[in-house]
Amino acid sequence: MNKLFLLLLICNSSNAFSQKNYNALNEAFNKFKSDENFKHATISLYVIDNATGKSIKEENIQTGLAPASTQKIITAAAAYALLGKNFTYKTSLAYTGKIENGILNGNIFIKGSGDPTLGSWRYSRTTEEKIIAKFQKAIQQLGIKEITGHVIADESLFNDEVTPDGWIWQDIGSYYGAGATALIWRENQYDLFLKSGKSIGSEVSIADTKPEFVDGLNLKSLATSASKGSGDNAYIYHPLNTSFGNVRGTIPIDEKRFKISGAMPHPARQLAITLEAALKNSTPEKIAETYPIETENISPSKDFYSYSSPSLDSISYWFLNKSINLYGEALLKTLGSQLDKSGSTKSGLKVIKDFWKEQGFDSYSLNMTDGSGLSPGNRVTTSSLVNVLLYAKKQKWFASYYDGFPVINGIKMKSGSINGVLSYTGFIKSKSGEEYTFAFIVNNYDGKGNDTRRKMWKLLDVLK
Repeated sequence: MNKLFLLLLICNSSNAFSQKNYNALNEAFNKFKSDENFKHATISLYVIDNATGKSIKEENIQTGLAPASTQKIITAAAAYALLGKNFTYKTSLAYTGKIENGILNGNIFIKGSGDPTLGSWRYSRTTEEKIIAKFQKAIQQLGIKEITGHVIADESLFNDEVTPDGWIWQDIGSYYGAGATALIWRENQYDLFLKSGKSIGSEVSIADTKPEFVDGLNLKSLATSASKGSGDNAYIYHPLNTSFGNVRGTIPIDEKRFKISGAMPHPARQLAITLEAALKNSTPEKIAETYPIETENISPSKDFYSYSSPSLDSISYWFLNKSINLYGEALLKTLGSQLDKSGSTKSGLKVIKDFWKEQGFDSYSLNMTDGSGLSPGNRVTTSSLVNVLLYAKKQKWFASYYDGFPVINGIKMKSGSINGVLSYTGFIKSKSGEEYTFAFIVNNYDGKGNDTRRKMWKLLDVLK
């Protein structure tokens, strides 16, 4: 009898606390949506109590909204489920021709597999210098001391659609708009250093780049100097498959080497030229002078070396934690090439949508046009975001998936931000031990992004 009484007391206390939390959250939400800055906005919030599986807040949870980078949790979970946490990419070296007296009368081929980490600085073993050294050593171990031909990039695994539909002109020249190719190099990114003038409105010049040579890059600066502390408001505009672009916008006055980052025009050629320069003891600039504009079609060749990337769980960590759009597009095309026999965005999206449909999701609740959320045309519901997280919680790979979520405002959650859009999704654990899974999206807010972030955080703080 005493045990029954104790159990009833605990249940009643828990229900009372849940009701208290619900009332506080509801009050905070009503205050939030009455804010003048959200007069023309669409707001969606979905919160699940993990202990009971019941909803404690639902607002527009079936309305498809632009999710920005919170969409990455969908791509990452599908990749874990379909490829496995231990999946690795294999980049191969091959050659054509004959090796005679240490001389290869032919070409070296680098066969891309879509590995987004090749040449990345995020892992100690994948840096540009280490990858070039590994490739060079493998070639030398084959007995090749010299090549008469070229190093050729094989990008045939993925189709030639570099960027997905819906990506905007302002994004595709910047590092975060670098498209996924089958042969990715240095995250298809270069750094651009700018020098500003001493007065507001004065010209901004280009100082240099890293790497020093970027194949196909020819930029003109149209940027100007702005007030001290005005921050980075400069954008690189570089049309695909052209050699000319420009820099627009502003950077603060009195900057000597102000860094912004762009998307490489020809990342696969950049890798091929860099490796060829190392083999021929030359510089990338000199190799580029004689490097063929059109390389030969891929012909039967002899593979002699295979390089394995870090595993998927490690890739997913950086994908979620640093919100790297390129990783999402690479994973998307990989799903297409592995499971739909086509390394394209369209095939990857089909694989993802089919997978989630098998888990009971309505296809229209995941109206995705890319794998990263960069396109303003994506439409996803908060109901779907929460249910993806609830699905992931039941899987053996959840711990490594969860590890990739950054901690923001004391909450383990993925954020998203594009023009007029802010979003969060993840997990909250209160001081008294309650656990919640949630998704929160605001589209078309007015005012500054930082102000909206603080208001969203303040609402979520009610659950902490």
